[in-house]
Amino acid sequence: MTPIDANPILGTVLHAFGATAAVFCYTPQQKLRGWSWQTYWLAQASICWLIAPLIGAAITIPHLLEVLRSAPPSSLLLTFVLGMLYGIGGTAFGVAIRYIGYSMTYAIAIGISCILGTFAGPIWSGKIAGILQQTGAGWVISGVFIGLVGTLVCGLAGRLKELELHQNRPDSAQPFVLGKGLLLCILAGIFSAVYGIAVNDAGKPIALAAEQLGAGHWQTNAVYIFSNSGAFVTTALYCLWLSLSQKTFREYRQPRTDAAGALGVNYLMALLTGCLWYSQFFFYGLAHVRMGRFEFSSWAIHMLMLILFSSVVGIIMREWHGRRLRTKAAIALAMLILGGAVLSLAYGNYLGQLAGAK
Repeated sequence: MTPIDANPILGTVLHAFGATAAVFCYTPQQKLRGWSWQTYWLAQASICWLIAPLIGAAITIPHLLEVLRSAPPSSLLLTFVLGMLYGIGGTAFGVAIRYIGYSMTYAIAIGISCILGTFAGPIWSGKIAGILQQTGAGWVISGVFIGLVGTLVCGLAGRLKELELHQNRPDSAQPFVLGKGLLLCILAGIFSAVYGIAVNDAGKPIALAAEQLGAGHWQTNAVYIFSNSGAFVTTALYCLWLSLSQKTFREYRQPRTDAAGALGVNYLMALLTGCLWYSQFFFYGLAHVRMGRFEFSSWAIHMLMLILFSSVVGIIMREWHGRRLRTKAAIALAMLILGGAVLSLAYGNYLGQLAGAK
């Protein structure tokens, strides 16, 4: 899309819808009964990484087969391979939580992903110098790094909360292994950023082929066929290995609980999780093509909104109730910084659109 066709304000709103879907995608897991992690994860991954992208593309991309034939094979392959790396990153993220806790894992991994996923594409393509000279670029770049600070403060607040909870319930404290946790966080952050590169850069020729054949704003849905199926492959391999080693395949027919209706509920929750998770990418694609000159900043906006909205939901769910004043002050400061970062990114994109329209 050309800048005159862009609408960064609408794009930011659509990013907000996607981030909201991502925040709530893990809540159905709380209703599971008698399924191991790998049983549930493979079931929901089949929806969000394989089935939903195919259905979404089939519905929204005209002449889909012709699009796939006309797109460069190198782009199809690279997007798929980068998606595979993203799947590894998601697994590393889950394992890192066991060693250093959710909050530190989230802050470090998302912080790395935000920076790399935003800037790696423009730097690799040699466009970063031209981008920095455009109107509004200062606001966009500042927003990314302000968001990084907010992410780290949010991680600090979460760590303070975890320490308080462990002090009140010593038996619930998990082993803290900093070395392994940091290594896995770095791995998760780098490989998660790869997804942004897959969609924004490697998959660009696929999206352009879809646009030329009438896909319009839905063009990114053609990219997800390859980026998401790549992630499904590595995720499925890990889940299958766990299922074989722990002999949990039987849970798909008979969960480890005799509660009435447990199997049906589990499948329904996996379906809901997969649809919510795919929804974040569905809205991400609609938002990304509307960001105009600074569309590379889509990844940063999505990541920062994800952290901001998850913090808001945590407050609504009273996760911070009863915590010390310094812990509450830390999360409040983090949310203010993250909110400012998103506004800076949105304003920079808006200035870029105005300059392009003149």
